[in-house]
Amino acid sequence: MKYYGITDKGIIREQNQDCIYLSENSKYNLYILADGMGGANAGDIASQKAIEYVKEYISKNYIVENENNIKELLKNSITYANMKIYKMSKLKKEYQGMGTTIVVALYLNDKIYIAHVGDSSAYRIRKDIIRKITKDHSYVQKLLDDKSITKKEAKDHPKKNILLRAVGCEEKVEVDVTMKKLQVDDYLLLCSDGLTNMLKDKEILLTINTLKDCESICKKLVSLSNDRGGYDNISTILLHNSEV
Repeated sequence: MKYYGITDKGIIREQNQDCIYLSENSKYNLYILADGMGGANAGDIASQKAIEYVKEYISKNYIVENENNIKELLKNSITYANMKIYKMSKLKKEYQGMGTTIVVALYLNDKIYIAHVGDSSAYRIRKDIIRKITKDHSYVQKLLDDKSITKKEAKDHPKKNILLRAVGCEEKVEVDVTMKKLQVDDYLLLCSDGLTNMLKDKEILLTINTLKDCESICKKLVSLSNDRGGYDNISTILLHNSEV
């Protein structure tokens, strides 16, 4: 597995509240992306702590290489992070209202296990097909599901940044978990909405199929997003299930 990750504050924001983590070990490969929210430093702390707590939980509780166990492990790791961050938000005034999106990917034996909360996304790219394999926990996604708006209307909807779920905002959080098989030469992209709000899926696909190399692709995607205005922090993690 080849991989690369990058996070950038963008053009407009003064602070980068995104956070990423990439790691390989003898048991599994773990990749995490979080997009913090909240005033002052709170969003920054929320995203960093979410990754820290997820890593801690998985490291302590990873035992059996079993699909159902791994799904439960990822779900519980985010539940644990949510509990810890929610408690933090109650202890300090400056932390009130802080929270974060999160998407966690664990790679094992040509399978990718993904857990997420919020509107940070995971895409699988296979040849000329890009497919989003997470569903946003957002107000606009609910409108789409209800067929109240079209995909075109969703792209620039004035309430597109309203989340229905986030880590740390409530005492409990619902976590979505899935598993997908990766074929040779498949890519998996984890990204914050700072990327997807700037670029269309077909532009992401074209960049991947043109450049091939994970580092070059990630840097180009960030550059393109900034060229469009860079209104938000931009983070990408790209995995390539390469034979070499």
